[in-house]
Amino acid sequence: MSSAPRQTLHERVKAAILEAAARVLAERGEQASMADVAAGAGVARATVYRYFPNRQALLDALADVGLDQAEARLADARLDQVSVEQAIERAVRALMDVGETFIVLTRARARPDPDFDRRIVVPLRKLVERGQAEGRIRADIPASWLTESLLGLVASALLASPPLGAEDAITATTRVFLDGTLVRA
Repeated sequence: MSSAPRQTLHERVKAAILEAAARVLAERGEQASMADVAAGAGVARATVYRYFPNRQALLDALADVGLDQAEARLADARLDQVSVEQAIERAVRALMDVGETFIVLTRARARPDPDFDRRIVVPLRKLVERGQAEGRIRADIPASWLTESLLGLVASALLASPPLGAEDAITATTRVFLDGTLVRA
C-alpha cells in the first residue's frame, strides 16, 4: 500500500475543474464561460460554482496552480548550474510542461502581476543577464525584452496549430530564441 495520502473526492473534483478551465481558457480565451468549464470537466455548472463562487475565484485559483507549477519546474531545472544554452532549453521545457495553464497565465499578464514577475520573470531575466555578462547573449537588446520574447515564444509554441510533439516544440522554441540572441563570432 502506498504511503502517499489519497486525494479526497473534493480535491480530485477541484483538480479536474482547474484542468478543464486551463484547457478551455487556453482554447477559447475570454469567451470561455463557466458552463464551458463545467462541460470540459464533466460536471454540472452548479458544481463549478460550489468550488469557485465566481469566474475571478476560478482564475485566481488557476493562476496560483500555474505559478506554483512554473516556479517549481524552473527551480528543479537548476538553471544556474548549467551553461546558458542548456539553461534556456531547460527553462523552455519547464514552462512548456506547465502547458495550457501557462497560456492562461501569460494572457492574464495584460494586468500587472507582481507574483508572476517575481516567480517567473526574475529567474529568466537573471539567466539572460548571466548570458549577457558571459558574452554569450547579445547585450545590445535589454534583458527585459529578451525575457519577454522568450515567454512569448513559449506561449506561441503551446498555442501553435498544428501542434508539434513536445520535444520538437521545445527544440524549435529553444533554437528560435538562441538563434536570435547568441553572440556570433
